[in-house]
Amino acid sequence: MPNIKSAKKRVKVIAAKTLRNKMIKSNLKTVIKSADAEKSPEAIKLAIKKVDQACAKGIMHKNKAARKKSQLAKKLNAAQ
Repeated sequence: MPNIKSAKKRVKVIAAKTLRNKMIKSNLKTVIKSADAEKSPEAIKLAIKKVDQACAKGIMHKNKAARKKSQLAKKLNAAQ
């Protein structure tokens, strides 16, 4: 447990950021699963947008984001 005031603050800040990251990851997984289940173009486009947002926030690595977007784009093309 930290004793210094700034270290205590860092613990609080990290906890808040971890919570935010977990919420974004959870929402992203839900959106991707629903896009897989529905196979509707709107759901797939929303999933691609959420992947881009997660990548921009640093939640997801850029290569993983590119791979997910490619997989979703294949499903989008197959659905049309």
